[in-house]
Amino acid sequence: MFDNLSNKLQDIFRNLRGYGKLSESNIADALREVRIALVEADVNYDVAVQFIETVKVRALGQEVLRSVTPGQQVVKVIHDELVKLLGGAQSPLQYGHALNKIMLIGLNGSGKTTTAGKLAKWLAAQGRQPLLAACDVYRPAAVDQLQTLGAALKTPVFSKLGEMDVCAIAKQALQFADLQQRNVVIFDTAGRFQIDEPLMEELVRLKAATQPQEILLVADAATGQEAANVAKAFDSRLGLTGFILTKMDGDARGGAALSIHSVTRKPVKFVGVGEKLEDLEPFHPDRLASRILGMGDIVSLVEKAEETMDEEKAKALEKKMRANDFSLQDFLEQLAMIKRMGPLENLLAMIPGIGNVKNLAVSDKDLVRIEAIIQSMTIKERRHPEILNGRRRLRIAKGSGTTVTEVNDLLKRFGTMRKMMKNMGNLSKMMGRLGGMGGMARMPGMGMMPPMGRFR
Repeated sequence: MFDNLSNKLQDIFRNLRGYGKLSESNIADALREVRIALVEADVNYDVAVQFIETVKVRALGQEVLRSVTPGQQVVKVIHDELVKLLGGAQSPLQYGHALNKIMLIGLNGSGKTTTAGKLAKWLAAQGRQPLLAACDVYRPAAVDQLQTLGAALKTPVFSKLGEMDVCAIAKQALQFADLQQRNVVIFDTAGRFQIDEPLMEELVRLKAATQPQEILLVADAATGQEAANVAKAFDSRLGLTGFILTKMDGDARGGAALSIHSVTRKPVKFVGVGEKLEDLEPFHPDRLASRILGMGDIVSLVEKAEETMDEEKAKALEKKMRANDFSLQDFLEQLAMIKRMGPLENLLAMIPGIGNVKNLAVSDKDLVRIEAIIQSMTIKERRHPEILNGRRRLRIAKGSGTTVTEVNDLLKRFGTMRKMMKNMGNLSKMMGRLGGMGGMARMPGMGMMPPMGRFR
């Protein structure tokens, strides 16, 4: 989502770092470019202006101008202020008594119902017992959609067909949750195509009837400045506790994420990063700021790897690496793990330095192509690629819809990777004897990345 903004900021910073000494004029020119980049990213204009003024005061301070690396100090100032702009620190969900209530509100099309399912899945992974309550009595198929999500999640859904009083539905849902020993109720509420008084009145009554610990506005991150205006309107009537921004994996400019906290002083608590039910993540302002500035996000990458990789399989992989026994079958399993971690483009953006490489020739299509080639091999061929003669390679190319050149390219790159793993395993053994890095090969994600570059 922030590709254009990130690229422009990195170009500005590259110029700044080129100066041995910075003057007030240099800084003013750079910050003018930063302001333009923010506005082009659909950040609220007043928010962008205030952000630049704050950065300017700090950037013109003596600790920056007299620094050995003034350009880098300015980047650090911008990073710190960007973290504040995004909310400062992560804001977790607030839990109250034995039965907790979460109201999801927003306009039509923001993704409330899908987000309700994603939030239920996330809560279940945290050890909670969620219940989904269908309180949208107007949108056709809203209840059916929620029940479908509940069935996929094995999470109960409370609905009352024919009942149009949402407060009555909500109260019965709370009673049902108590009987089913559920400790979190997520209310999926009705939306409108625009804010109107009947919608607000209904939500105000629902809030009074349920007394929720959290009232979260689900907003489409692609709506830019309009999301901030919608947020202000809902907050003034309902007293929001936070936001969930959806479609953060899209190609929109991302102004909503950079504006919404400053406009309302309420935190973003989650972001939707894909269409799957597992594609909901807690929002970390510091991590997003680092990614926008091209600094990567190793913490999130490691967390994803740890969530995806089974510990026993990780140990088995380490053993294979040490013994130089990593086969194409093992590689195929690693590719499956990568796909579970999310879009490859998002993963690469988390690696420091990779986000700075423009036109990086690698995509999820590359993974599909590699997977097709390996799956066109027999088990024996996957475990012993040295037996792949010309006739076998031609058969594999035809079976995978690729060319012999692409098959050869994969095998060549795989051979190079095996050599690297062997050397890494030897280094790990040596360091282990010295008491240093004995577990290096077991680092989350080690060896999981495919050969880089398109197969053409």
